[in-house]
Amino acid sequence: MRSPLLDLPGAVPADAPDADVAAHYGDLFAEQRALAKGEAVVDRSNREVVRVSGADRLKWLNDLTSQKLDTLAPGEWTQTLDLDLQGRILHHLTLVDDGESVLAHVEPGTADSLVSYLDRMRFMLRVEVSRADDLAVLSSATEDFLVPRAELPGHLGRPLAGLWAYEALRIERHRPRLGLDTDHKTIPHEVGLIGAAVHLTKGCYRGQETVARVHNLGHPPRRLVFLHLDGSVDTLPSHGAPVVFDGQEVGVVGSSARHHELGPIALAVIKRTVPVDAPLLAGGVAASQEVVVPPDAGRNVQIDPSLRRRIK
Repeated sequence: MRSPLLDLPGAVPADAPDADVAAHYGDLFAEQRALAKGEAVVDRSNREVVRVSGADRLKWLNDLTSQKLDTLAPGEWTQTLDLDLQGRILHHLTLVDDGESVLAHVEPGTADSLVSYLDRMRFMLRVEVSRADDLAVLSSATEDFLVPRAELPGHLGRPLAGLWAYEALRIERHRPRLGLDTDHKTIPHEVGLIGAAVHLTKGCYRGQETVARVHNLGHPPRRLVFLHLDGSVDTLPSHGAPVVFDGQEVGVVGSSARHHELGPIALAVIKRTVPVDAPLLAGGVAASQEVVVPPDAGRNVQIDPSLRRRIK
């Protein structure tokens, strides 16, 4: 649904899959700085919200997904993954329990497939699953907020930053985004989601065998890297652009952005065997890498420090 905040003077729509919200409102770097200081919020109302209600909701979701949810306290945010049988990521949920329902926001265009899967798994449990199109997502640099969608116009007077500002800070923090920094083969270890969205000692769930095997043996086939791009080049590498080392294609670019302090940056997924200090070409742009997920992964895999976030 198109955001009413796009009607603000100077608002420029983002590209797909975010075309229903603003990329910026006329001053990208000022918006980034305000967001980084905690002085602005971002309209992310293109994200879709799923509601799971009923007395068994937390234990049920705990059994189906990768995070430990059965002890989740009301008001406490966390992340979880829906994996397939081979441990590949299908859905990435950011969620909170409000004491009556679990509210999870997901990537644009993915709520229906998630609701369909969850609905098939209800059996005789006391749970109900539906889309929550009445709710919209707003975000600071570090927190998410769910607000009634009908109240979005009331935020016209608040300091706003566009999605480009949010994405630049997300990339800086090495936080992958489903569908941009992942593909149909991605497993959690490759993109540093162990801890943030995967609990390693909880009970079984679909895909858990792959998670446990990679954790114990290490060596997932690919790894997420953070790229510092050549700032003398006018363009950013596009999503899906090849990453090249020593004349050979070794990965692809995911997200890229211009950061107000770091300059042009990107996330990419490359082969595990690429040396950690190797110079790369990302979509033809010279790039140096910072390790996000180490080549030996497994027990050394990156753990996102934002495992849990409490709303204020």
